[in-house]
Amino acid sequence: MTLSGPNTLSDIKSNSRQQNYSFALTVLTSLFFMWGFITCLNDILIPHLKQVFTLNYTQVMLIQFSFFTAYAIVSIPAGILVEKIGYKNGIVIGLVTAGIGCLLFYPAAGYQSYIMFLGALFILASGITLLQVAANPYVAILGKPETASSRLNLSQAVNSLGHTIAPYFGSLIILSIAVLSADELKKMSPTDLNIYKLTEASAVQVPYLGLAAVLFVIAAVFAIIKLPKIEASEISASGGEGQNFHDLHQSAWGYKHLVLGAIGIFLYVGAEVSIGSFLVNYFGQSFIAGLPEEQAGKFVSFYWGAAMIGRFIGSAATRKIKPANALVFNAVVAAALVIISMLTFGRVAMWSILAVGLFNSIMFPTIFTLAIDGLGKHTGQASGILCTAIVGGAVLPVIQGFFADNIGIHYAFFVPVVGYLYVAYYGLKGYKPAFTKS
Repeated sequence: MTLSGPNTLSDIKSNSRQQNYSFALTVLTSLFFMWGFITCLNDILIPHLKQVFTLNYTQVMLIQFSFFTAYAIVSIPAGILVEKIGYKNGIVIGLVTAGIGCLLFYPAAGYQSYIMFLGALFILASGITLLQVAANPYVAILGKPETASSRLNLSQAVNSLGHTIAPYFGSLIILSIAVLSADELKKMSPTDLNIYKLTEASAVQVPYLGLAAVLFVIAAVFAIIKLPKIEASEISASGGEGQNFHDLHQSAWGYKHLVLGAIGIFLYVGAEVSIGSFLVNYFGQSFIAGLPEEQAGKFVSFYWGAAMIGRFIGSAATRKIKPANALVFNAVVAAALVIISMLTFGRVAMWSILAVGLFNSIMFPTIFTLAIDGLGKHTGQASGILCTAIVGGAVLPVIQGFFADNIGIHYAFFVPVVGYLYVAYYGLKGYKPAFTKS
């Protein structure tokens, strides 16, 4: 059989490459699921450890502070590492590091040490940071540049599936064990007290040991499979003429739309994490729903489940709608829903704050792809900068915790509103390169 036509050979190469990309994207979805699942378990750890160690809101938000501070410390070194060793090796190292962090939950729970928990969370988050630095741009560049935002939205939808399952899973295993007060503990016999502590510790130890095993298995799989190799200089722009402008500056820091995008990631992640972190305690308030912790924890799945649905919708929508316009719409609606929750009570306040998840959906992948657009050889560094900005998840929850302790949990939600308003600005103007005419 003879092949004919001027483009036949190139078409065959293109189809073969696309098949490789499809396989790679399929494999990468497991990473997005895993770090989504692990990250969202923090929302269940917060009310559990708050009771175990008798913490106020500011103190317990150190859980998110320890976890997300890893992004600030590790992201830029991770970006440099990924550029040197490649995306695949970066992913393997990230998985192993995250697995070690999960293993450290065993002694932390056994010794009932809050400091050890915070240390384990930092190591776990360091591994996830490396995964994010490697996987987010990898997904963005595996395929046509103009559909980069759509691909990342789809991958983030799988990430949201992990977020959706984790609260329900965590509520059944971790929050199902009632935490006793100090007075109740004093009345227990030494034998009963020992049994209680072992039971309480195992509620955290068992799920995290299981997560460690899964992470190590995935690391082994990634170590042996073949993934496409793409050089930074091959990365195309997704906007304008599809041209890179990576020669205009020596560093990614020279690009205004990247820096403003990093601020957007900081405030968006901070807003999303702040809301999720407070939901269990918020729904436990008598003027909202008065739910016990285990039941309230299950409702957190609606928040992240809505984000999952929104990302599947967004993956299709951003193929036809300009991503920046979708970003503005979602940010404005999210801010409005939080304000409604702050100004109302009961079921209206409860369901309006849960509905925010639907509009959170496309924000991270859209900001990310707009911010790295056209950076070409600077994409690795840019990814490190943007992942550093995820530290907003460490800062904003602590700020909201401070206000919750001083003005009440209800009105402390003004903190994420500020974040969403900035995201709307980024979608209107901030995403445009400084030298691009409006």
